Amino acid sequence: MNATVGQSDSARGFAHGLVLGKFYPPHAGHHHLVRTAAARCDRLTVLVCAASVESIPLTDRVAWMREIHSETGISVVGAVDDIPMDLTDPRVWDAHMAVFRAAVPEPVDAVFTSETYGDELARRFGAQSISVDPQRRRYPISATAIRRDPMAHWEFLEPPVRAALTRRVVVLGAESTGTTTMATALAEHYGAPWVPEYGREYSEQKLAALGPSAHWSQVEFTSAEFPLIAARQQEREDHAARESGPVLFCDTDAFATEIWHERYLGVPHPTLHTPPRQHLWLLTDHTDVPFEDDGLRDGEHLRPWMTERFRTELTRTGRRFTVLTGSHHERLTAAVTAVDQLLSEGWSFADPLPEKR
Repeated sequence: MNATVGQSDSARGFAHGLVLGKFYPPHAGHHHLVRTAAARCDRLTVLVCAASVESIPLTDRVAWMREIHSETGISVVGAVDDIPMDLTDPRVWDAHMAVFRAAVPEPVDAVFTSETYGDELARRFGAQSISVDPQRRRYPISATAIRRDPMAHWEFLEPPVRAALTRRVVVLGAESTGTTTMATALAEHYGAPWVPEYGREYSEQKLAALGPSAHWSQVEFTSAEFPLIAARQQEREDHAARESGPVLFCDTDAFATEIWHERYLGVPHPTLHTPPRQHLWLLTDHTDVPFEDDGLRDGEHLRPWMTERFRTELTRTGRRFTVLTGSHHERLTAAVTAVDQLLSEGWSFADPLPEKR
């Protein structure tokens, strides 16, 4: 361990500390390292280094670390580092240090790591090397293990990372085709949360605003309302994904709101086009499902048209989907098969640059 100049007179011990890593993705061990360092420094810089070949963008990792470590005195910065690591080659070290120094030009008093290269990194910064739990006893986890199987190590991930990695399954379909029934059944089957349809809540409020004797036929929608409905649906989904397990079920989504705009106003919305953020769509077919008027429905005759519009747009936009038909048991069996297939495929992370030790 290198003990060099730079120790401050503060009670914390160091004026400026540094934590450096890929955080690909960040996990509990990384956060323990950052919090340990922050407790010993007046000011701490967390440097996130990402290679261009990696599949989690640098901007995402920086944003996650800034949210998780928002305490005063902690600064998170990012840098692209496309240089393969070779701990035996001084020239490679020099190239990396040029990247590090460009991102962190200020003097560094202490470098905190859990890695074997910590002493050399600290020496090159002219700082003291502080090793934190190098045996991973406090948090027996690594980013490599998480990339290999996120589900097995979900408890080591913080909310923003969970939100990004959660597999989101959407149940959508025409009126009275059992989307809510299916979403809740899947949530119960997997022991997972589900997100209700905000559009229904919004519709209930519109009807109630007309008075106790109002009928659904009196409710009118404007085009401007649908982006608001879509945005609120997405907000609720994102919030649930932060707190959920590896899979989340959604009773409709922002994409489906586009079709509902056509259903009520007769034309596509001019700007409401949502990019796919979910991973699987389950389309509940209208056949074999009796139409039930619950006070917010009047489109039994439109169900075949809506089913086809959903199918067409799911296909056109390249979304992965399964059509659910038959009895509830048959539909649930098909849905579970599709979800199991999705989860069995795991998560696809690009390998980081090779490292020679």
